[in-house]
This record gives sequence, C-alpha cells and structure tokens, in this order.
Amino acid sequence: MNNNNNKINEVSYLRLSRRFPANNIDDLAIEVNRAYIDIANAVNNRIVSSFPNNRPMVTGETWYSDGQTKTQQTLRQIYYFTSTATIPHGLDMSSINLFSKCCGFYTDGTNYYGLLFGSNVAIPGQKSFYVTSTSIVFLNGAGSPTINNGIVVLEWLSRN
Repeated sequence: MNNNNNKINEVSYLRLSRRFPANNIDDLAIEVNRAYIDIANAVNNRIVSSFPNNRPMVTGETWYSDGQTKTQQTLRQIYYFTSTATIPHGLDMSSINLFSKCCGFYTDGTNYYGLLFGSNVAIPGQKSFYVTSTSIVFLNGAGSPTINNGIVVLEWLSRN
C-alpha cells in the first residue's frame, strides 16, 4: 500500500466532530491550527459553481501543465444568445493558454438541446460553435432545430 502524503486526489472532507485538549494551551493551539488548515483546505479545494455573464470568474480549478510545477487557474464566462449570430466575446486572447471546457445549451421553445464545441465544419442535425480571436461563431448543421434562446459557457486556462 502506498502511503504517499502528497496526493493530488484527496477528498475535501471535514470531520463532524473534533476533540480539543482542555488542560494544555500548547496542545489546544496545535489542534486549533490543524482544524483551521483542514477547513481552509476543504473550502479552497472546491470548484466555484458560479457562472457570471459579461465578465470572467476564477473557477477554483487548478491545472498542472506538462512538466511544470506552477499551476494554472481557469476562468469561466457565459454568454446568452437568442440567435446564431456571431457573439463578440471580448476576451484578451493573449492571456489565454488554452480553452479547457466549452459547452452550450439551447431550446427551440419546446425541447432542450446540447450545443457542441468543436470544428469549424457544420455537422448535419447539430448546432455547434467554435471560438476565434474575437468571437463565438455558430454553425448550423442541416436539419438542426431552431434556436429560441441559449447559453454558451467558455472556460480557459489563464497564462497569468
């Protein structure tokens, strides 16, 4: 069994109870410090589940690029749309290393569909999108449903 204390995949879990020493102030200080570190690690080790419109937000994810010890943070921004017109994203592409997770959702007013992040070639029966240096560009595959409204989510690894 590997007892490596430097695990990347530890679970953020806080115990429900903790016994604090009552008779020794030094032992109490040590246990309070441990409790604080446990709480801070559990709180800081979660993904922020906020999806802001019109400005980027840090997601809470930490990425380790190949061969690097310095981590990269990811940011997220959403865009609402009511048509497949190109959306200017307003992002500073020089601060973006790579897009990490991009997706979208839309409705035709009755049913709900996924929007694919992919190629700059239309896929029959699907709506998809890709990102240029200035815009989010939609592609309408033949036979894809009409858009009533939807959301595009962009997440990226920051160079900063």
